[in-house]
Amino acid sequence: MTSEKKKAKIEFEEGSGNIFADLELDDADELYARAQLGILVLQLLKAKNIKQREMASILGIKQTDVSHIMNGHFSRFSQERLICFLNKLEQKVTIQVSRHRRGEPYQQVVFGM
Repeated sequence: MTSEKKKAKIEFEEGSGNIFADLELDDADELYARAQLGILVLQLLKAKNIKQREMASILGIKQTDVSHIMNGHFSRFSQERLICFLNKLEQKVTIQVSRHRRGEPYQQVVFGM
């Protein structure tokens, strides 16, 4: 006699794209923005293929702070500080503000910090 295995239906919920909001954390938007900025700083630093001491010199911070960035501990830095790091890494940061409704015009602000 052969036994048939019942296929269990896997239930899932599609995420919003912001894991912090999905986890219903306070300040989810701020946490998400900081994580996105931090990841970009991390990627740019890794691409330089230099020692953390040199990274610290470029960013104007201590080597221990570079270590925090390299380990993904972005909560130690404000959004403003992460933007300053991006500027020091020769990146132009553009902030776009728009309405929630599609098709409506938006204003774009470019910071040359």
